[in-house]
Amino acid sequence: MYDNDLIAAKLRRWDTYLAKYRLPDWEAIPDIGLYMEQVVTVLKQYLDYLPPELKDEQFITASTINNYVRTKVMPMPVKKKYYRTHLAYLIMICSLKQGMNIGLIQKLIPNDLPEEELKKVYSAYAERHRLATQYFADQVRAAAAPFLGHENDSPMVTDRPEDMIAASAVVGAFGRLFAEKLLLLEGKTIADAETDD
Repeated sequence: MYDNDLIAAKLRRWDTYLAKYRLPDWEAIPDIGLYMEQVVTVLKQYLDYLPPELKDEQFITASTINNYVRTKVMPMPVKKKYYRTHLAYLIMICSLKQGMNIGLIQKLIPNDLPEEELKKVYSAYAERHRLATQYFADQVRAAAAPFLGHENDSPMVTDRPEDMIAASAVVGAFGRLFAEKLLLLEGKTIADAETDD
């Protein structure tokens, strides 16, 4: 059994949080050379949108970051220090990793971008992340209308938490598939599509 008042309170609090949430601007990312422990701490602050119960899964760890460097998903640190470029890569990688596999992230964001190009890519990503966050919050508000005490005629509206959970999981899965399908189109033409599924 779910407590509808608790769900409504959590939804309102999360909605308020997401309305204010932003990835840091390029200039706000430290460029002073951070050691691994500091990098992990900073990333957890920047990507603080996970519920506390899920943070225990530690999706940002030193071993994960070392693996990204080892597999060339991002550039190597300079004398064990991470600068703005490294942090920008990590912010994008860690936020995308929630909905996309690492191989496709590597296709989306090459690990050898010059700093000026990376600045453009990161800034565009941060803005798209903001817009996607707002879109997501709008969709949640529409689907959760009965919990929040307002009317909405969205086909996703439900008054059962179980339905909202299932629909959210399905939407997330389709979002991941859509992103992956688009990435796999790189370099292909319409003629190739006739032989592909």
